[in-house]
Amino acid sequence: MRLWLLRCVMMLAVCGSGVALFAQEHKPLQLHPDNPHYFLFRGQPTIIITSAEHYGAVLNSEFDYVKYLDELAAHGLNNTRTFSGAYCEPDGAFRIARNTLAPAEGKFLAPWARSDQPGYAHGGNKFDLTKWSDAYFKRLHDFLTQASKRGVIVEMNLFCPFYGDQQWKLSPMNAVNNINGIGKVGRNDVYTLDKHGGLLDVHDALVRKIVTELNAFDNLYYEICNEPYFGGVTLDWQRHIADVIVATEKNLPRKHLISQNIANGSAKIEQPHPAISIFNFHYASPPTAVALNYGLNKAIGDNETGFKGTADGHYRMEAWEFLLSGGALYNNLDYSFTVGHEDGTFKYPDTQPGGGNRGFREQMKVLADFLNRFDFIQMRPDAKVITGGLPRGARVSALVEPGKQYAIYLHGGGAAEPKLKLPPGKYAIECVDPESGKQLQSLPAHEHSGGELTLPKVTLGPGLAVGIRKL
Repeated sequence: MRLWLLRCVMMLAVCGSGVALFAQEHKPLQLHPDNPHYFLFRGQPTIIITSAEHYGAVLNSEFDYVKYLDELAAHGLNNTRTFSGAYCEPDGAFRIARNTLAPAEGKFLAPWARSDQPGYAHGGNKFDLTKWSDAYFKRLHDFLTQASKRGVIVEMNLFCPFYGDQQWKLSPMNAVNNINGIGKVGRNDVYTLDKHGGLLDVHDALVRKIVTELNAFDNLYYEICNEPYFGGVTLDWQRHIADVIVATEKNLPRKHLISQNIANGSAKIEQPHPAISIFNFHYASPPTAVALNYGLNKAIGDNETGFKGTADGHYRMEAWEFLLSGGALYNNLDYSFTVGHEDGTFKYPDTQPGGGNRGFREQMKVLADFLNRFDFIQMRPDAKVITGGLPRGARVSALVEPGKQYAIYLHGGGAAEPKLKLPPGKYAIECVDPESGKQLQSLPAHEHSGGELTLPKVTLGPGLAVGIRKL
């Protein structure tokens, strides 16, 4: 009895009131044992779908993340990315207005404590890389706690390359910003095993600290590095960080999934690290990014979008095509979330590198609701299910359990009478507008004698979702 009480006290000390006890009832997010292309979260088969802020919810002390998480939950969205604070951005970077990754002067929270020496490049004292910031970890714990209460899964992104000198000038790891004399290297040598200027020990310590602090949370996975294909980040260093995560959790109660960001667009993954369970792409090219790597039997994600204008159409299409091609995760980068507009109502300029708004978040809820009407664990991608009746240029993505259930997304071209072959049986058929969620056609009980089935005539321009289930 005394030992049991001691364990409870220790867990509460690590994670704060109530969360650790809750987490003991649930394993962390994991790959689904029956179909590892998808997730299992709190006992439910799960696809991750969201439209989320630009990763500064924790490190930007002005950002009201409770209001933000409420907005995600209100639309049934279940994911957010957040950066650790090893990296932040200057105002105006990438033409982003009111960038949450660019805290105002004096509002940046890093995992390292401030020293008593002035001189940080963006206001306040320099950092001490041998000490941790109590304020940062208190905020990080509460962020995970608030996300957990709302069923939001957090991607904890540990590191990010420095795209230009302006980002490196703001990093606590730059020697000019810390009192430890560490980090006297160029920005392209930070994330290596041999040119890091003493920073590798800092990286390892930060990983061990965050992984230990957050072990009790179930609504969590780790991404090693955002866009490591820029800024000199080496593959050996990424594999090393994966090893540090695994080694740190070896003697901890819970083991969390690890993600690797592979490429922009698509790429075939060669010799993956055995501890990686999620392979994320940016601005993914569906279905190629999934199809090239489906044989890995791991989750494939599209966890950043953009550079296709500010309108909803492309990003909605990208989401539907990616997930109905067998993807497991879609995160639209949503620029309507800013300090002062944490409910996602900021009216950004047309010069933004991407989009996002409340209407788009409702469109993502349409997608989530559509997919969750299926037993998608039993389904596999099969775009050949549509055998004819489409205009030139039309695109097809589909998840299929032959003879039982079909989730189909059609896009492009004009009028169509899609055809597919089905075995004999009684089927329920629905056609849904992906933008509004409205039922365009519904055949709640259709007797099919077998062979080719022609669906009702529809227009494909803005996209069409078709759901077929055997009764």
